[in-house]
Amino acid sequence: MTAVSDVIDVLVVDDDFMVARVHRTFVDRVPGFRVVGTAGTGERAVAAVEALRPDLVLLDLYLPDTFGLDLIPRLRGAGHDCDVMVITAAREADTVRGAVRQGVVDYLLKPFDFEDLHPRLERYAVRRGRLLTAVVRDQADIDRVLSGSLLPTVSTRLPKGLSVETADLVERALRDTPGTLSAAECAAVTGISRVSARRYLEHFHATGTATVSLRYGAAGRPERRYGRRG
Repeated sequence: MTAVSDVIDVLVVDDDFMVARVHRTFVDRVPGFRVVGTAGTGERAVAAVEALRPDLVLLDLYLPDTFGLDLIPRLRGAGHDCDVMVITAAREADTVRGAVRQGVVDYLLKPFDFEDLHPRLERYAVRRGRLLTAVVRDQADIDRVLSGSLLPTVSTRLPKGLSVETADLVERALRDTPGTLSAAECAAVTGISRVSARRYLEHFHATGTATVSLRYGAAGRPERRYGRRG
């Protein structure tokens, strides 16, 4: 992956063609994703990656000709940098540890439904976009890249009414602004309302991502100024 694309190409690898069809339907329902192919064996998966150059592989582990995790070093050795999301019934701790060591982006147990896969794909898209567009200026930026996320909390921890996408916009405004900014200035940069900007900024302050300082004017209440911590 060398450039940011509006569409993330996905290869579905599963030896059960009916299951692969269901997973393909799930992926195609998520905006920004498209399935470019399916494969039912390890050898066909390697050939498909070579031919189709997907961004993401949904990889079953129990394939008829190989164990799925054994494909990852083969793909890396061939120069393919596609990401891998494991989809499997394998619950053994050794298998999960092996998947983590291989650098998989997620691990989803079968059986699952659309509501299980959908948020994982969305989170992956956000992380991928941030990684490809990351500007490393200091240790804090490196730490965020290595952690796999530029937000300190996952989407499930956002308060009700806050979205990952808007949180990303506000976080970027914090990150790209020298010094501090107010809720009104954040609203102007992100295109959201001042009230919404204030909610997200206060959330980042509550979770320790943002600092708050007060700027006193000639009269009235002091203005709250937000800055990125670290």
